[in-house]
Amino acid sequence: MDSAWLIPAFPFAGFLINGLWGRRLSKKRVGTVACGAMALAFLTALRLFWLLLQQAPDRRIWEPVYYTWIAVGEFSVRASFLLDPLSMVMVLVVTGVGLLIHIYSTGYMHDDPGYARYFAYLNLFACAMLLLVLAGNLLVLFVGWEGVGLCSYLLIGFWYEKRSASDAGKKAFIVNRIGDFGFLLAIFLTFWTFGTLQFSEIFQAAVQRFQPGDMVLTGITLLLFVGAVGKSAQLPLYVWLPDAMEGPTPVSALIHAATMVTAGVYMVARCSVLYALAPLSMGVVAAVGCATAVFAATIGLVQNDIKRVLAYSTVSQLGYMFLGCGVGAYVAGIFHLMTHAFFKALLFLGAGSVIHALGGEQDIRRMGGLRRWLPVTFWTFLAGSLAIAGIFPFAGFFSKDEILFETLMTGHGLLYTLALGGAALTAFYMFRLVFRTFFGESRMDPETAHHVHEAPGAMAVPLTILAVLSLVGGWVQVPILEDGKRFARFLSPVFESARGILAGTSEHGTHPSLWVEGALMGLSVMVALAGIGVAYRWYVADPQRPEKVAARFSRAYRWLLHKYYVDELYQAVVVEPLKRLAETVHEWVDRAVIDGAVDGAGALFRRAGAVLRRIQTGLVQHYALSVLAGVCLLILAALAV
Repeated sequence: MDSAWLIPAFPFAGFLINGLWGRRLSKKRVGTVACGAMALAFLTALRLFWLLLQQAPDRRIWEPVYYTWIAVGEFSVRASFLLDPLSMVMVLVVTGVGLLIHIYSTGYMHDDPGYARYFAYLNLFACAMLLLVLAGNLLVLFVGWEGVGLCSYLLIGFWYEKRSASDAGKKAFIVNRIGDFGFLLAIFLTFWTFGTLQFSEIFQAAVQRFQPGDMVLTGITLLLFVGAVGKSAQLPLYVWLPDAMEGPTPVSALIHAATMVTAGVYMVARCSVLYALAPLSMGVVAAVGCATAVFAATIGLVQNDIKRVLAYSTVSQLGYMFLGCGVGAYVAGIFHLMTHAFFKALLFLGAGSVIHALGGEQDIRRMGGLRRWLPVTFWTFLAGSLAIAGIFPFAGFFSKDEILFETLMTGHGLLYTLALGGAALTAFYMFRLVFRTFFGESRMDPETAHHVHEAPGAMAVPLTILAVLSLVGGWVQVPILEDGKRFARFLSPVFESARGILAGTSEHGTHPSLWVEGALMGLSVMVALAGIGVAYRWYVADPQRPEKVAARFSRAYRWLLHKYYVDELYQAVVVEPLKRLAETVHEWVDRAVIDGAVDGAGALFRRAGAVLRRIQTGLVQHYALSVLAGVCLLILAALAV
C-alpha cells in the first residue's frame, strides 16, 4: 500500500514535464506524456484495487503514513492517505474516465496553440483530485480541494484572450471561495472539538463522545456542506458551473464527470458518521439536493446551447447525489456519482464531437439531422441520453432509481415526488437535445454542412468505451436481486458505522416487499418514457408546438430562458454593491487616508525644506550675523540665570 503515492505522483510528473518542457516537445510527445501519466496512475489504481479485494471486507482499509507534515504544539498533521472501498471507487473513476478524456483531447485540441499548456493543466487537475480522494485527513483533503479549484480557474479560462472565458474562470474561482470559507471554518471547529484532523480518529471519537443531534456536530457538518455547495454547484452557489462551459469541451467533461464537482458529494459521503449524528444537517443536505435537482432541470428545458443544457443537467444530477446522501443512502449517492461519471463524460465528449464537426457551433437551433453525418457520435450520445434519463437497462436507471427508492422508504414522500418529477424533466430536456441535434431537417448553413465530418479515432474510441460503460456500469448494483448488489457489499464497511447510527431512527424502517420495489422501478421508467414521449411529440412529430407553447406561456418561458434571472439578481444585489463599496473604500481609505498620509508626509518635509533653504543662503555675512545673534542670545540667557 505504500505505492499509493504513485497514483497522484504520475499525473504530477506529467504536469512538470509538459509544463516545463512542453513547448520544446512535439504534440505527439506531449500527448504521450499526458496520457501515459494517466495510464500509469490507472494501472496502479487497478493493482491496489485487486489487492484490496483479496482482503476480508472488515480489513479493507489501509492508512499509509509518509511523514509528519506539521507539528506545532498540540497541532499535528501527518501526510497520510486513506485507502478503502470508497476512495478506491473514486480513484478508479478519476483515473479511468480521466484517461479517456485525455485520449479524446489529443484529437480535439490538436490544432490549439496552447496544446502543451492544456495537457499540463489537465494532468495537474487529475493530480489534485486524486490527492483529494486519497487524503487521510481533512487538511490533506483541503490541499486537493484547493488544487482542483485552482485548476478549474486555469482550464475554464484556458482561452484567456476571450473576455467571456477569463470572466468565467474568475467567477468560478470567486464563488468557490465562499464555499471554501465555510470549509475552513469546519476544519477549525473540527480540530477544536476533536484535537485531530485524521478521519479515523474523528469518526471514532464522534461515535464515543456524542449523541445524535449534538449542536457541535451539526455546526461542523453544516459548515462542511457549505464547502460542498460551492464545489458541487448546489443552490445558491451553482451559478459558476454553467459559465464554466467557456473552457474547452474536454475540460467540461473532466469537471462535470470525474473531478471537481464530485468532490462535495465524496466529502459528505466520507463524513457519513458525522452526518448520521447530525439529523438536522442530513435534512438540509436532502432538501438542498432535491431543490437543486428540480430547479436546474427546469432551466435545462429551454436552453439552446448544447453544452449549457448538459451543464444544468450536471447541477441537477449532483442534486440527486446529495439527496441520496441526505436520506442516509450513501451507497446510492456514490453509485450515482460513478454511473454519472460514465454517461456525463460521454455526453460532453459527444457534444464536443458535434461542436468539432460543425466548426465551433454550439446552438442546437442551427443543427438538425446530424445522425446521417455523425453516426458514431449519434449512437454513443443516444446511449448517454438513455442512461441519464433512467431507461432500463442503462446505468442511470439503476443508480437514480435507487436514490428515488431510498428517499421514499425513509419517509420523505414530498422529496420523492419532487425528485420523480425532476426525473421526468430530465428525460424531456435530454431528448429535446437529441431530437433537435440529430433528427429532423438540417438547419445548418451550407458552408458548415459542407465541412461536417465524423470524429477521428482518438475521439471516437473514448466515446465508444464510455457508451459501453453507460450501458453496463449499473449492473454492479442490480435491485431486487440481493446477490446482484455487489457495489453495496463492497462499500458496506465504509458506511457501517453510519448505518448503525441511523438504524434506530424512525426514518429507517424495514425493507418493503419485492413487489413494491418492482412497482416503484416500473413507475420511474414510465415517468422517464413519458418525458421522452412528450419530447418526441413536440420536436419530431409536431415541431411547431414548442413555439406555440412558448408564446402561450411567454412569461414562464422568459423566466426559464433567463434562468430565473438569478445571475441578474446576484449582479444587482451582491456584485454591484460590492463594487460600489470597493470604489468607496478606494476613494476614501486608499486615496484620502493612505495616499493622503503619504502625500502629507512628503508635503511636510517639502515645507520644512523650504524654511531651511532660507537659512542656508551661502552668503558669509548672513552666517556671521546668525553667529552674532546666537552669541547675543547665549549672553542674555546667562544673564537671566
